[in-house]
Amino acid sequence: MADKISIAKFIPVAFIILILVIGSRFWVSVPAGHVAVATLFGEVQTNTYKEGLNIPVNPLLKFHLFDVREKTHFEQASVPSQDQLQTKIDVSVQYRLNGEMANNILQDTGDIDSMITVQLVPKLRSLLREQGKSIRRAEDFFLEETQERLQVDLTSGMQEYLEPKGINVSAVLIRDISLPPFITKAIEAKKEREQEVEKQKAELERYKTEQQQLIAQAEAQKQAAEEEAEKRKLLADAQAYEIEKINEAIGNNPNYVKLQALEALKSISKDPASKIYFIDGDSAQPLPLMHMSEPK
Repeated sequence: MADKISIAKFIPVAFIILILVIGSRFWVSVPAGHVAVATLFGEVQTNTYKEGLNIPVNPLLKFHLFDVREKTHFEQASVPSQDQLQTKIDVSVQYRLNGEMANNILQDTGDIDSMITVQLVPKLRSLLREQGKSIRRAEDFFLEETQERLQVDLTSGMQEYLEPKGINVSAVLIRDISLPPFITKAIEAKKEREQEVEKQKAELERYKTEQQQLIAQAEAQKQAAEEEAEKRKLLADAQAYEIEKINEAIGNNPNYVKLQALEALKSISKDPASKIYFIDGDSAQPLPLMHMSEPK
């Protein structure tokens, strides 16, 4: 009796599980950023299933998921230039799978990894080699205009080739460039020489500046000396003019000498030790003589 009750309780649970298992074959849930492609007994179906819940579906279908989110593929290739030197270039390809063409990719190539290996990588390397033929020297890869042209040409070439196959390329970017070692050393030596030349130029400019400052200082001193000499000359001319006028005044006015003699006599008389003698008292202009002490 107990065994019959246990089996009776299990039957509804088993039935529900069976319904869920069988029912799940009639719908498919596609994750975000993906599309699903169905095959029926190995034959690829034309319809693709977008993200979300898709119902109803044929329970006999087998589904293959494709990631349609944007991705980046990194690649390194040796690119020969016209001088026959090999330059290593690292590039990154930004691409996105065209979900509407996922069934064609599955049918022609397989999964997206096979698509990258079979289509993207060989074409990228081929384009890099072709672009290298237009570069005259290996060191020209470092020129900004060369890198810009390479990126534009690589992007357009990859887009033109891969879009019909179901891959949309948004950009091809140059990440790094590695020249042959001996060229790298030569470039470094050249830069060192250029830096030394620039250093010498800076030193020469500094010397020129100092010399110009010294010349300007010497010119300023010369100008100051000339101004001082001119000033002294003017002062001497003024003094000579004053003497000349005084002489003219004395010649034209004899009483001026008498006045000056009287002023001198007045000053001398203030000293009690002074003795004053007059020479030729009958003269119109007597001159006083001062005797400072008694003769011994």
